[in-house]
Amino acid sequence: MLYIVISLPFLLALLLLLIRQNLRFHLGWIVLPLPVLLFFYFLTKIPAIQAGDNLIVSFPWMPSFGVDFTLVLDGLSMLFVLLITGMGMLVLLYSIYYLDKQTEGIRQFYIYLLMFMGAMLGVVLSDNLMVLYGFWELTSISSFLLIAFWYRRERSSYGALKSMLITVFGGLAMFAGFNLLYVMSGTYSIREIVAQAGALADQPMLIPAMLLILLGAFTKSAQFPFHIWLPDAMEAPTPVSAYLHSATMVKAGLYLVARLTPLFAGQAAWFWIVSVTGLFTLLYGAFKAIRQTDLKALLAYSTISQLGLIMSLLGLGSAAAFVTGEQEAVFYSMATAAALFHLINHAVFKGSLFMVVGIIDHETGTRELRKLGGLMSLMPITFSVALIGAFSMAGLPPFSGFLSKEMFFTSVLNIREFDLLSSGSWLQLFPVIAWIASVFTFVYSMILVFKTFGGRLQQNKLDKIPHEAPLGLLLPPVILISLAVLFAFFPGLVSGTLIEPAMASIHTGLLAADESFGVSIHFWHGWTPEIFMTLGVAAAGMLLFKGYSRMKVLDREASGRNTLNRIYNGSLQWLERGSRRLTDTYMTGSNRHYLLYIFSFFIIALLTVLLGQRGISFGMNQYAPLSFYEIAVVAVMLLAAFAVPFAKSRVNAILFTGGAGYMVTLLFVLFRAPDLALTQMIIETVSVILFLLCFRYLPKLKGQKEPLRFKLPNLVIALGGGITITLVALAAMGSSPFEPISEFFLKESYNLAGGKNVVNVILVDFRGFDTLFEIMVLGIASLAIYGLIHLRMEPDLPQPGKARKSSSLRSNDVILQTMSKGIVLIIIVFSFYLFFAGHNHPGGGFIGALMTSAALVLMAVAFGMDQVRKAFPVNFRLLTAVGLLIAILTASGSFLFGAPFLSHAFGHFDLPVLGDTELATAVLFDLGVYLAVIGVTMNIILSIGGDKSWNS
Repeated sequence: MLYIVISLPFLLALLLLLIRQNLRFHLGWIVLPLPVLLFFYFLTKIPAIQAGDNLIVSFPWMPSFGVDFTLVLDGLSMLFVLLITGMGMLVLLYSIYYLDKQTEGIRQFYIYLLMFMGAMLGVVLSDNLMVLYGFWELTSISSFLLIAFWYRRERSSYGALKSMLITVFGGLAMFAGFNLLYVMSGTYSIREIVAQAGALADQPMLIPAMLLILLGAFTKSAQFPFHIWLPDAMEAPTPVSAYLHSATMVKAGLYLVARLTPLFAGQAAWFWIVSVTGLFTLLYGAFKAIRQTDLKALLAYSTISQLGLIMSLLGLGSAAAFVTGEQEAVFYSMATAAALFHLINHAVFKGSLFMVVGIIDHETGTRELRKLGGLMSLMPITFSVALIGAFSMAGLPPFSGFLSKEMFFTSVLNIREFDLLSSGSWLQLFPVIAWIASVFTFVYSMILVFKTFGGRLQQNKLDKIPHEAPLGLLLPPVILISLAVLFAFFPGLVSGTLIEPAMASIHTGLLAADESFGVSIHFWHGWTPEIFMTLGVAAAGMLLFKGYSRMKVLDREASGRNTLNRIYNGSLQWLERGSRRLTDTYMTGSNRHYLLYIFSFFIIALLTVLLGQRGISFGMNQYAPLSFYEIAVVAVMLLAAFAVPFAKSRVNAILFTGGAGYMVTLLFVLFRAPDLALTQMIIETVSVILFLLCFRYLPKLKGQKEPLRFKLPNLVIALGGGITITLVALAAMGSSPFEPISEFFLKESYNLAGGKNVVNVILVDFRGFDTLFEIMVLGIASLAIYGLIHLRMEPDLPQPGKARKSSSLRSNDVILQTMSKGIVLIIIVFSFYLFFAGHNHPGGGFIGALMTSAALVLMAVAFGMDQVRKAFPVNFRLLTAVGLLIAILTASGSFLFGAPFLSHAFGHFDLPVLGDTELATAVLFDLGVYLAVIGVTMNIILSIGGDKSWNS
């Protein structure tokens, strides 16, 4: 079932492509039922997860690489999937009323949103690190598309690119860390790696792997100094900001840290890096938030701050791995419980606040604090939601944010008793930093509410007359903010159902198998230090809020030269200038220079390996002696090849090239390889025709315009390339540590594939994948040639009243026309024989198709391209597609019998007239090859030969 859950968002996204855009109702109503369905499906799994019954499904994907598509629903992933689907449900409802149904690109918006939802579900459910990484990067791609939704705005494109560069940079670092874990553990499975945590603790690569993985987590969760992408991502539509940048995507890094805590928690570096980075991000983000005048920018920095708070709690919770007593371990692990609870609270109050800001922007036309004020009486419901959300964010009672903020204070106070590397004095700073950051949090929360809704209405600065939002916009934030009240008075709704199972997933091994974490969250604990810290936050925060507008250092955003954004922009400019200069040095526009670079690298790299590596033998004594005929054929072939560059005309150059090819055909005959000889002969014939059709497009030979000059680099490259290829071929024959596989093919060709022609059996059975992909590539190439020819012909369409001249190349030779009528028929009949006999005798679909194409080419040369079209009214592009379809369907038909892709079957059947006959499904695959190759060849020939350049 989890596979279906993962695939549903992507399937619905594909379905949206088939739905017409001008519907009578909003497209969002089609999308909304999916997150509702998924949310309630996951709710039904809570009892099983509480009982410790994790839901695991798996199937092998790339087993040779250790990559299995394994999905695990446990306590931690349950918490996140409910956030993803629950917030997705409310955000989709909100978007229906926020975006008009006629909004440009509305279909793409929902496709990208569904892609993101599916990718996030994949991240939190994947047990395999490689699968997780794939979904991880898909969240970056979909986020990029959503941020750039209004792509005509420069700031939207800038913010989308910025988020993509930073998060993908971190993702690539994380990818390297995952591979280091694989090298150490031999598996990509998170569960199996965590089970080896004790054995991996002393591995020298564990710390580098940890740092690389943290780089990915910090960039995704906007931790300092990688936070700079998040404020610019606020250019996205408000539903995107509420969903991705407050509740889900930015939580992916937190999820990764929580998921890998059992592996890295025993490392002191993990404790210090995670907790200190989180605390500094908390303080920095809160300080920056009070300096913003745009409401979404304020919420962006407040999000950074809150993400830092949760990250620091995850770091503090890892202290449980350093103590030996079970009670002490549970004592310190309660910081993790605080992180999980605040993660839920943050999604609730921050999602609702983003929606509130969207309503304000929607109803007033601005998000600028300097223009807002006095909206309390005009928008009372919106004000009430903003008030509860801001107070919860500030950690004030009686809202759920107060409970998790108290748990945060408890954690930073408790950590002072923890002695790691004699660091007690440094740990005393943790509660101080937490308190100062909380004061700033209080201030920006008050700014958000009272600078927007309090004071005097400035109607002259507003584009619209403010009024309360419609019910559709109000309902989602009202539902969210109601949870902030509900969880405050009934915290057991989440502590027992979500937080405790998630704690069990993170802190595996701390408790006995039959015990569970008892997370107890209460509203009142008496007059504790935490209460006094909260009172101090409120008092100091109120004083700062009253006087912050008079403090210039707090009233405006810093604009110094060394800000992180300036460093980012300067780095991009430096990279662009440097890459442009480097590119200009070698991108000269000369094909000769490019070939020199390619072949020089090719020669140096291969010769270095061949001549410097020990154990490579060129096996000169293993080959049979050369006969006189072979020497003569090779000599003629070399003379023909040597004559090509000295040819005075292109016709001579084509004939010399064809002569070298026909000598290769003769070599295959001497080596008793009839299949290869047939193929080479027909290919040379068709190639010569193609060359003759094409050479008139080309400019004159250089030798016709100016005398040829000797160039030493050309000679060196030519000799070096030839020698290198020769040595590679000899080394491949003489240095292989394995027995030749040819014996296997010769022995098993009939037993396994029912064919005596080993060459054809290899093409359609043993190496069927190669053949399938080859005809696909040929089909794509032929369509590209067709497209290029016809694009070039478009501007030259005939004018009205003017007849187009004949565009078909044809011969006036009566003898050729007379003889070709019989020869074409003979060649086509012979091609059919080659096709049907190919499985046991020389031939096959590929050779038969080339033979048929050669017959059609002969007919085209004798009678003209138009005559071929009349005699064979076939759409050769469609014929190519039919051939590919037959080959794919034949290859896939093996699934019906539980066999792998491209498995073939054969047997003997008693047929009327024919008697005992052997039939093999490989013939159907060969039929697909036959049709595809004919389609490709004739599509190219007719496209080029039918070009108007041949008008006489």
